[in-house]
Amino acid sequence: MKLIGSHTSPYTRKVRIVLAEKKIEYDFVVESPWTPGNKVADYNPLGKIPVLVLDDDTALFDSRVIVEYIDNVTPNNKLFPAPNRERIEVKRWEALADGLCDAAVAALLEGKRPANEQSADWIERQLAKVKRALAFMSEELDDKSFCMGTHISMADLALGTALGYLNFRFPEIAWQADHPNLSKLYDKLMQRPAFADTLPHE
Repeated sequence: MKLIGSHTSPYTRKVRIVLAEKKIEYDFVVESPWTPGNKVADYNPLGKIPVLVLDDDTALFDSRVIVEYIDNVTPNNKLFPAPNRERIEVKRWEALADGLCDAAVAALLEGKRPANEQSADWIERQLAKVKRALAFMSEELDDKSFCMGTHISMADLALGTALGYLNFRFPEIAWQADHPNLSKLYDKLMQRPAFADTLPHE
């Protein structure tokens, strides 16, 4: 398999973490939709990363689609429960973590526009989403070891990816101090090679 993505994309990192947790080998093709002349749209008509190209050249896109496919490919280290209420809760965690990343990315991109074209209100609105998501995550996690209780799941991988992206792009957001339970879980996740070996960078 071939994964097309970048070292800065949280969605690409989430897929890389899952591939590492599942011990699946793949070729990593570094490609950004923001680079002139990139070929991302040749694989995904939406022009977004990540894209997972299967051995039969089928291209899968949207990180949530990709990670669910990967989890079904091999029986080891299952990250999604069988279809039931618990599975829905895992997917809700993933949707929340991805939504936090969506808002953070939107704020980042707006901040890269020329100063006279930026909307401070837009950036503030996106960062408010981030802070509400963090507060909700902290309340939901409470004093549990992992998002779903005692075992690691896709919920934790998605959460850890989102928190890592905040550390990378918005270090000024003091989520560790405000939400020590999230910080404790993040530190635990960072002890896993899948997280430590995929830290985002330019």
